[in-house]
Amino acid sequence: MTREQKRSGMRIRFVFGPEAMIGPGKADLLEAIAATGSISAAGKDMGMSYKRAWSLVEAMNAEYASPVVETSRGGASRGGAQLTPLGGKVLGLYRRLQEKAAEATRDEVAELKAMLGDMSGGK
Repeated sequence: MTREQKRSGMRIRFVFGPEAMIGPGKADLLEAIAATGSISAAGKDMGMSYKRAWSLVEAMNAEYASPVVETSRGGASRGGAQLTPLGGKVLGLYRRLQEKAAEATRDEVAELKAMLGDMSGGK
């Protein structure tokens, strides 16, 4: 999925309290960590700094009953990160909620989209 495709469509954030939430950014980060095996590479793929990616991982690990991402040290050949079973479940549930919301609102979103003006700026 391109960055532009991620910017369009429905963006859902679930807020569970003043500090605990999950939205498209955290879900995309979890997905990128699962794909790359690295917090650094996942952040880079998303256009964010390692510090920002690590901060989001730390926040998620603190928010849930147990960590959602496990890291291992050891340099380029042995270090890395992976989702825990809980992390995989959190990501899967979030993606299913996105799909259900998109399906439930498909007709209304199409109607709203049809009402938009020419956004090309005359190009």
